[in-house]
Amino acid sequence: MWIKDIRDYILYEDKDILVCHKPAGLAVQNARVGSMDMESLLKNYIAQKVPGKMPYLGIIHRLDQPVEGVLVFALNPKAAADLSRQMTAGKIKKTYLAVAEGTVKVKSAKLVDWLKKDGRTNSSAVVEGGTSGAKKAILSYEVLETWKNKEDAQDCGERNLIRIDLDTGRHHQIRVQMAHAGMPLVGDRKYNPGQNSQEPLALCSAKLGFQHPVTKKQLEFQVQPAGMAFKRH
Repeated sequence: MWIKDIRDYILYEDKDILVCHKPAGLAVQNARVGSMDMESLLKNYIAQKVPGKMPYLGIIHRLDQPVEGVLVFALNPKAAADLSRQMTAGKIKKTYLAVAEGTVKVKSAKLVDWLKKDGRTNSSAVVEGGTSGAKKAILSYEVLETWKNKEDAQDCGERNLIRIDLDTGRHHQIRVQMAHAGMPLVGDRKYNPGQNSQEPLALCSAKLGFQHPVTKKQLEFQVQPAGMAFKRH
């Protein structure tokens, strides 16, 4: 993922926080050697504004590399501490948009599952409650729109634009829970191996709401997904 100018992705900035739209394909942190990541791009941007000063960038939350969406970063330790407290307390509200395949019988529901992560394969799976190492995962979804995928001759099935509100933040949570519920995401080669398209993962953290760590004003930022699957209906 090559970015010409990181400023094109910044939604808001003041002396305490920086909010940006992370594009799909770009890691938030610790990209492979020789690959750029969001943290490095933003630190370089901050360093250019204040030459000679070591840039501070507090990572409050992350998005998986193939997922696009809104992220907030802290620009000083005080802001980082407050935002981290909000995250731990569930005060930072994240709403996702996704495109799922298949016929959805229940148009809105709350999904409650137990997920266990496998570090060797970098994947998670739904397991029985009480399984050692498993964590409870909760999300709510609502189907906003359904259409036939007529553009792909091999796949004329239904696709669904779905809004998802996360109550917990587990590893690959949305992808795993939606696939387990019979609504695998378009472009998900890990949890939707039966899909034929070469489209990127159709998942976007489209809305982020939180309290400003200093002014205490309630803020909300929203983006339109750029992914191919979102534009095909």
